[in-house]
Amino acid sequence: MPETRRSPTAPPRSFVWTRRVVLTLLTVFTGLPIYVMVTSSLKPLREVAGEFRWIPHGLTVRPYVDIWRTIPLGRYFANSLIVAGTATACSVVVALFAAYAVSRYRFRGRRAFTVSVLATQMFPGILFLLPLFLLFVNIGNTTGVMLYGSRTGLILTYLTFSLPFSIWMLVGYFDSIPRDLDQAAMVDGCGPVGALFRVVIPAAVPGIVAVAIYAFMTAWSEVLFASVMTDDRTRTVSVGLQSYATLNDVYWNQVMAASLVVSVPVVAGFLLLQRYLVAGLTAGAVK
Repeated sequence: MPETRRSPTAPPRSFVWTRRVVLTLLTVFTGLPIYVMVTSSLKPLREVAGEFRWIPHGLTVRPYVDIWRTIPLGRYFANSLIVAGTATACSVVVALFAAYAVSRYRFRGRRAFTVSVLATQMFPGILFLLPLFLLFVNIGNTTGVMLYGSRTGLILTYLTFSLPFSIWMLVGYFDSIPRDLDQAAMVDGCGPVGALFRVVIPAAVPGIVAVAIYAFMTAWSEVLFASVMTDDRTRTVSVGLQSYATLNDVYWNQVMAASLVVSVPVVAGFLLLQRYLVAGLTAGAVK
């Protein structure tokens, strides 16, 4: 029987087995919490509060029905969709024009603008909480435009930390697109804006999708600002999940069920747009 020869470019067996062990451990590490969440969401409350069992008994879908009745989860869900969707759209649109200007034009203060955009990412969000709170309250008292406790105020709040990163990321992606495409479009009669929409944006779809995913995930899962800047009418799901804990009891099975339900938009969007996200992050990191 002829001897099987390994390809000279194949990795050593030790590397292959090490990779398998590491991937297996990572799968178990990430899969166990998900398994506990899923099984706990299908248990009656008395079983969740009692002794933990890896194999549940008496599975029920009742928690998935009760989550909409115990608290106004539908309203919180709608608030999160409106806030996260609007913040994402505004962040992408503004970042497109700002990044295109920084990438394609040389103007006085360009470097200072870029450094300032990056510098905003160095500070923790809690430093901006009190200034934004006082700013929104004073604007409401002065002009009558109530930003505090409104979805508009929360959208503006999320733009303060999603927009700088979006601009920086798109600048890196636009820099990877040859300027010859812009010049060819201008030769055909397009202006700068026409070249942006007809040539640059179609070529930058992966980067734009990556920015949109980042902005949406940031706004969807944010808790600190949402817990201060909203009220019962404008509360989002990230804060509303705390309502399952009452003075008398904690509905753990409903907490798990609601957590899985509110994760569906982010997980589905990430899986559908994963290839764009990887391409966008790679191009942004090249810079």
